[in-house]
Amino acid sequence: MIKTYMYDHNTDKMRHDVSLDNLHPFLTNKNNFLWVDLYNFSEEEIKYVANAFDFHELAVEDCMHYSPRAKLDKYDDYYFLMMHAIRYNEERDEEIMLVQLNIFLGENYVVTVHKNTLPSLGRMAKICLNDCKLSNQGRDFFLYSIIDGLVDEYFPVLDRIGDRIEDLEDEIYEKPSRETTDEFLALKRTILTMRRAITPQRRIFYSISSSSFTISEDNQPYYLDLKDHLERISDTIDGYKDLTDGALATYSSIISARTTETMRVLTVISTIFMPLTFVTGFFGMNVPLPDQTSLWSTVSITLGLVLVSLWMVVLFRQKKWM
Repeated sequence: MIKTYMYDHNTDKMRHDVSLDNLHPFLTNKNNFLWVDLYNFSEEEIKYVANAFDFHELAVEDCMHYSPRAKLDKYDDYYFLMMHAIRYNEERDEEIMLVQLNIFLGENYVVTVHKNTLPSLGRMAKICLNDCKLSNQGRDFFLYSIIDGLVDEYFPVLDRIGDRIEDLEDEIYEKPSRETTDEFLALKRTILTMRRAITPQRRIFYSISSSSFTISEDNQPYYLDLKDHLERISDTIDGYKDLTDGALATYSSIISARTTETMRVLTVISTIFMPLTFVTGFFGMNVPLPDQTSLWSTVSITLGLVLVSLWMVVLFRQKKWM
């Protein structure tokens, strides 16, 4: 589906759902601005848009196939960016799903290409339908608005992950179980997926002064704020990764300590029963023994077994083995 939002600088008004067959007269005026949003698209639709703007076939091919890494490519008269939004659902096996957003950035136009709907772009579309505050500030501000909407979606997910880590840290001391390990491993996969998505995006906007495309002086503070957000997200993800690794190591230590304690108790019990087993086995042999018919022999053997057991218990307690 193709949606178009065209800002006419001369009339200071927005036009919608215009044809892309003859864009040259409109784009000649550098103060005009055009946003084309292509989503849930077919192959014919993306080829139609690519022909209208003369996009390179390699960039179009990138739009057709999923890639997990963000990037920025420069072509003759436009830039091609690949970014990622996120979808988070704890009930799925793969909690985090990356949604690819492709952006063509021209001198006075922006083309967004994505297969899945994006709430941030939906909010921008509603704004563009009502006024021109996003479209009349240039391509760099419009691009900032798109990326900022994607980045803002990361913060609620990070907050939820932080809460889950705190809950699991309490759980490993109270009632560690196999489900705790599975939860930690799922969290670790989620954190690594977010890290793979954020790190390349941070590199793209890391330095405003060395940015590949020109950013007006008025809009540079917005990109500095965007850079700060990406750095905060990256630092938070790294911190969560360290917390998860530390919690897993602590969990393994607790399980190992409990296993050692169990083995120690079982060893003590086995050691106590070793002499008892020997004595009962020796006197239980089917051969004649002295005084085997006497009641006192049975009593003395029983008392001997009890005394040996008590002595071993006292000895183990003195050595703090139990």
